[in-house]
Amino acid sequence: MNEQIEKRFHEGELYDAYKYFGCVFDEDAKTAVARVFAPSAYGVEVVGDFNDWSGTAMKRTRGGVWEALLKGVRRFDGYKFRITTADGRVLYKSDPYALHSETHEGTNSKVFPLSAIKVNDEDYSEKLKKKNIYASPMNIYEAHIGSWRRYPDGNPYSYRKFADEIVPYLKKMRYTHLELMGAAEYPFDGSWGYQVTGYFAPTSRYGTPDDFAYLVEKLHKNNIGIIIDWVPGHFPKNENGLSEFDGQPLYEPKDPLRREHKEWGTCCFDYGRGEVQTFLCSNALMWLDVYKVDGLRVDAVASMLYLDYGRKDGEWSPNRFGGRENEEAVAFLKKLNTAVFARHPQALMIAEESTAWPLVTKPVSDGGLGFNFKWNMGWMNDTLDYAATDPLFRAGKHNNLTFSITYAFSENYILPISHDEVVHGKRSLVNKMPGDYDMKFAGLRNFLMNMYAHPGKKLLFMGCEFAQFIEWNYEQQLDWLLLDYPRHAETQEFVKALNAFYRLNAPLWQRDDSMDGFRWHVVDDRNQNVIVYERSDLKGNIVLAVINFSPVEYKGYRFGADKGTYTVKLASDADGFNREPVRYRAEAVPSHGFGHSIVMDIKPMSGVYMVKKNYGRGNKK
Repeated sequence: MNEQIEKRFHEGELYDAYKYFGCVFDEDAKTAVARVFAPSAYGVEVVGDFNDWSGTAMKRTRGGVWEALLKGVRRFDGYKFRITTADGRVLYKSDPYALHSETHEGTNSKVFPLSAIKVNDEDYSEKLKKKNIYASPMNIYEAHIGSWRRYPDGNPYSYRKFADEIVPYLKKMRYTHLELMGAAEYPFDGSWGYQVTGYFAPTSRYGTPDDFAYLVEKLHKNNIGIIIDWVPGHFPKNENGLSEFDGQPLYEPKDPLRREHKEWGTCCFDYGRGEVQTFLCSNALMWLDVYKVDGLRVDAVASMLYLDYGRKDGEWSPNRFGGRENEEAVAFLKKLNTAVFARHPQALMIAEESTAWPLVTKPVSDGGLGFNFKWNMGWMNDTLDYAATDPLFRAGKHNNLTFSITYAFSENYILPISHDEVVHGKRSLVNKMPGDYDMKFAGLRNFLMNMYAHPGKKLLFMGCEFAQFIEWNYEQQLDWLLLDYPRHAETQEFVKALNAFYRLNAPLWQRDDSMDGFRWHVVDDRNQNVIVYERSDLKGNIVLAVINFSPVEYKGYRFGADKGTYTVKLASDADGFNREPVRYRAEAVPSHGFGHSIVMDIKPMSGVYMVKKNYGRGNKK
């Protein structure tokens, strides 16, 4: 290996390490160069189909990188590294940089040429360069390939079949992005893809690397972005994986009080080690460089930031100042985001961060972590708690509905209703709603209308769009048969209409990051469970959201508004939803601090979007 390349590897700066490490395969010559980092190993061999698993000895560089030239290599050949440890043990390890893996019953790495992974999306890429994602609509459909749809025999779709089915569905439903769970290789189905052993390999459950590339390309050719869940917070202890890779802690910290997440049964990464920084940064960039995904949703960021995360007193060691902040993880995240945005300015780097850590989505140059979006877990917890409360007692939780606006503009937020909210023991979204059968559907529509009007981009997990009643189960497909029932089919049509309205109306997304685009009209009507607020765009157009979370009708309800005419464009109530345009003219009667007001009958469990166009020029504010 070139000395300068190896130097960058050790310093944590080799951001295209996937080109040099693993099994670098020349398909025409049927040769490959294998490289692996194992500094504590006594000896390393490559064993595989190309040498009848007899072993090819590797040579060690001064820096602990082992390499060997392999001949007679073919695409899809299986292989592993046979590592003899300093104390004489023999370990069979999968390639940390493998581009492909054996199907999840097996653990061998598979030879695959990097050159065969192609995503032809030039038109999409050019459009993306001109796009301001902060001032654009983003409504994300989160999906798990293995349980979205399945063949009649129970087998999951392949990447290609999934692509052919989900793309027209996303277009019909008017989603802008797909977010995929479990993209990288993982051994245990029940981890849903969050315990990764093959960071550089799309999981082979659904096909090969070029099949995954087909999925990305098909999405992009239909102007749909793709985000993948990425897991740099921990890795499993499987014997073929990264744990004690060369017989000693290598990817994990040497300090036993920092080495594990005991509640998950996994290992932490050693973020202060240059080779680990190279591994993770080059992995993130590989998904963006090679597969051309739009972004990464970075899993469990809080577990990285805090040394005492999930640990009791005495189970963690503090930083040099005696604090609980993981300085090395903070420095790594800043380095990661700086590297990503230097190469991909339009990328989405989304933090799943559940605490009040400051400046998560602020630039590194301003002291931030450098992400550009963050999941708004506070909004999610508060609003779900409110929605699940019987309307009779919602007055006491009114603050859950309104408090999020006090911090809504402190970060660039995504409002997430993800898989974590509909798994075993948590109930499905529709089944969280109180009341009888019809009331549950009305509650779901109300919840979504508030979600789509609230500042922040949107994410909804699969199945929620047609009100699946059972909790999500990764071992079976969604209950698509429910669409034979009127309420479920109507819910799907409602979400389709909601997505379309959201995308067409700039007030709902153009100023997600500014209080200038939001104004309360009625914030304190806790006893009647009513809120009214507006969103506005830079031209002064307004969407006014009037939402009644009570099963009671309010005749002649008056609320403050600016002078002008407001037209109902989407309305939902206990009976269903409609798009019948109804016009209201604000009267010269002061109310709620406004010089004018609107009087309307508010139906039970209703949500109404009213549009007021500004036919002048410029921002009315």
